[in-house]
Amino acid sequence: MNSSRLHVINQLQDSEEPSIRYSTALYRDHEDPNSLKMRELQEEIRNSPRVQSLLSHVNGVYAKWQGAHWVLSLLAELHYPSGDDSLLHLRDQVYNWLFSPKFLKKIKTIRGKVRRCTSQEGNAIYFSHKLGLIDDRTEQLVDRLLKFQWSDGGWNCDKNPEARCSSYHERLIPLRALVRYLNDSGNQLPKSRRNAIQNAIENAKEVFLKRELFLSISTGNSIHPNFTLLHFPYYWRYNILFALKVLNEGGFLEDPRCQKALRLIESKELPTGGFPTEIKYYTFSAKARSGRSSVNWGRTSKQKLNEWVTSEVFSILNDADRL
Repeated sequence: MNSSRLHVINQLQDSEEPSIRYSTALYRDHEDPNSLKMRELQEEIRNSPRVQSLLSHVNGVYAKWQGAHWVLSLLAELHYPSGDDSLLHLRDQVYNWLFSPKFLKKIKTIRGKVRRCTSQEGNAIYFSHKLGLIDDRTEQLVDRLLKFQWSDGGWNCDKNPEARCSSYHERLIPLRALVRYLNDSGNQLPKSRRNAIQNAIENAKEVFLKRELFLSISTGNSIHPNFTLLHFPYYWRYNILFALKVLNEGGFLEDPRCQKALRLIESKELPTGGFPTEIKYYTFSAKARSGRSSVNWGRTSKQKLNEWVTSEVFSILNDADRL
């Protein structure tokens, strides 16, 4: 590890954000998540100004980025402690929405393909497992992902009858949900259920890997310029950092088809160390509006270090033996 990276890691270890210190302890010190140190850090996370602001500004179920759906998704990213019953009412808001007759009525099948924004089910499955909030309805959401998966391995909410390929944005979060579900439940599942989940994961991950995460098969060019821009939080937006994180959670980071994305991310390292946020998808504002965040996620500049993005990148590089 070079001196600039070591300096930045030391900075992250002293961050004001307990979530960043928690992540750094995982990849830098290989701390046991069940250790006293990590449990104490999670209590800091629970009581942190960031988390308290997110929880005190919940607005409805799905309002971006203040609805219960998004707040619980963010808490899962922040390493909020599992098993907090005070979150059950927020989970129930999300589940009641996902299972409401009005919601279910909007699910359409067009030309044999279910058109569904399954990032919504995917996030709900993921945060339910990560935060210890699962119930019988969580299994039903997993069933939806299996039932709604397109033949190319992904999912799509595009109601255009001519749509033939699944959506990059709608593929990644369901994949993450299925990976988490299998990791948590795999040994307890009937063989047929486990095989179905494994097949769905295999088909979904190949959508990304055969394109090396961001390259068009037909042209070899980047599928979309924003796919290679670093940002955090991810929300529902695809980028190669989020993709590498999900593939790592599934144990697929060693696949050689991840190498181009890893090298591209490394090329964005700042001369003094660390990584920037190159684009953001939220507005830090006191006004109620779509896309509002009650908390700021650091500076957005291609020349300035962002602790959140840097922590995410270092975690991936560590697990790829590139740190």
